[in-house]
Amino acid sequence: MNDRRTVEMEESFSGEIRSYTVGSEIAGQRLDRYLSDREPEISRSYLQKLIREGNVLLDGKPAKAGAKLSCGAEIELMLPEAKEPEILPEKLPLDILYEDSDVILINKPKGMVVHPSAGHYTGTLVNGLLCHCRGELSGINGVLRPGIVHRIDKDTTGVLIACKNDRAHNSLAEQLKAHTITRRYRAIVCGNLKEDEGRIDAPIGRHPIERKKMAVVRTGGKSAVTHYRVLERFGAYTYIECRLETGRTHQIRVHMASIGHPLLGDEVYGRGKNPFHLEGQTLHAMVLGFVHPSTGEYMEFEAPLPEYFEELLRKLRQGTR
Repeated sequence: MNDRRTVEMEESFSGEIRSYTVGSEIAGQRLDRYLSDREPEISRSYLQKLIREGNVLLDGKPAKAGAKLSCGAEIELMLPEAKEPEILPEKLPLDILYEDSDVILINKPKGMVVHPSAGHYTGTLVNGLLCHCRGELSGINGVLRPGIVHRIDKDTTGVLIACKNDRAHNSLAEQLKAHTITRRYRAIVCGNLKEDEGRIDAPIGRHPIERKKMAVVRTGGKSAVTHYRVLERFGAYTYIECRLETGRTHQIRVHMASIGHPLLGDEVYGRGKNPFHLEGQTLHAMVLGFVHPSTGEYMEFEAPLPEYFEELLRKLRQGTR
């Protein structure tokens, strides 16, 4: 950054600056595509907007729209300071499994996003919790994720815990870190598993090419361990229980796909279209157990299988589609 103008731009910029050096394997790629692959949480259209507004520097100068990259090029991505949107309480139907002055456990339905994110600022579990709990939620994760200690994917159903105060939140976070929280899931995977039970110990990180996906990686990933056992076999499909030691993003989905048995209905890690016309992966967070932050008592809660899951099991047992 030896150009006086760009130095002044950086000095007056109040947001975040991210730097990249282009490798030989990327030479010739469009700048917006390159940034989109490395910043999967940022939409490509927004990255293009940042380029047009002069917030992306290429070799020290404002980049041009459609710029192609050369080996060794230096990129500076200047992200304006984020303005957190106001998250409003909404009266939503919540299936409450348990509630006291410290915690609330919800049986999350399929299709509900846990916390607000780009494109999802209403209708989330957090919107519903803000209304039900009248704002009494822990503030450790900020205004977008009040009370949220852990999350499950939009199309995953089942039990999820939220905290009403910071003391409870810290207690549950420590239990998650120590891997002492019980988390058992039910899933239907493609194929017939050879073993009745198994353990998958494989680190998970961002996919090296498809940056919006996770993957089992050799370097740079986080430790991830999943235990599974077979409950029923249906020839082309297997009904299993999974127990998590760790809680990485998409862990069960990535681990089962890595051994050749992706979850039925998984549009990201699966094998294309499924014959049952499902919306998303067949995965249910069935059991959650933890030590209560106030009483010190171990408590365990179970969310019954959703109707779509029960109906799918009936079809598989009857050999119908």
